Amino acid sequence: MSDESLLQEGAAPQMLATGAVWSEGPLWVPSTKTVRWSDIPNDRILQWDSVTGAVSVYRDKVEYTNGRVLDSDGTVVQCSHGRRRLEREFPDGSIEEIVSRWDGRRLNSPNDVALALDGSYWFTDPDYGISQPREGHPGELEYGARWVFRWSVEDGLRPVITDMIQPNGIAFSPSGETVYVTDTAVGEDDSGHWIRAYDVADHGLNAQGGSLFATIHNGLPDGIAVDERGRVWSSAGDGVHVFSPGGSEVLFVPVPEVVANVCFGGEDGTDLFIAATTSLYRLRTLTRAHLAE
Repeated sequence: MSDESLLQEGAAPQMLATGAVWSEGPLWVPSTKTVRWSDIPNDRILQWDSVTGAVSVYRDKVEYTNGRVLDSDGTVVQCSHGRRRLEREFPDGSIEEIVSRWDGRRLNSPNDVALALDGSYWFTDPDYGISQPREGHPGELEYGARWVFRWSVEDGLRPVITDMIQPNGIAFSPSGETVYVTDTAVGEDDSGHWIRAYDVADHGLNAQGGSLFATIHNGLPDGIAVDERGRVWSSAGDGVHVFSPGGSEVLFVPVPEVVANVCFGGEDGTDLFIAATTSLYRLRTLTRAHLAE
């Protein structure tokens, strides 16, 4: 089934920029009307200006940043493979560490982050930044696993999902009652090409009851975004797949490059920005993100 009513008439992926090696972590920044995304192997952050159409290097030598989210105060919270931490970038360009250790041991390489309704950050911590030479620095699994963590000022850092192989993309449902996490560990026990759904429990402090939400058969479900109606927009090897809140596929949009991540943004929030291998694309939709993304 393909629900074309989710797209503007005649909509198709439009290339906005190219020249990257592996595009990841797109984020719409309303204050500057730009899209910021990572070219991880080139260790730089790129930027597309929606007003002028110009593409520029926002910052280089960034220690292999990946997923990012806009906090409620307008600052950018992002994952750093190289520094093995979650960090905050302020509008003046200064950066500070949020958290880098669990129980005295360094994190692996935080990959993607989502903002919960209670203001806490939930982030995935696979090992790509310490196991893939072009995505960070060689290193060890110091706490011996790959988990999803929750961090807040009040509660500190705590693991909330510990039963995945390579947790990667993460996003919340509009109600904040469900958190979706992708697993990208294909080849390890024939796993890792699906999206799992967990109930947010204990007044937002934990996750429980993980279940299979959807499977991607062509490539991997890397980054994901959730729209205002609770539909999950997932990256894949062949394009963008959209699933209803019940897990049935309602739309497929082919993209000419392997898709790594997606985010909503634009002037009215209905543009889907697609980070796909060498390029950044825009898809005009008839929906938008919700506040918990």
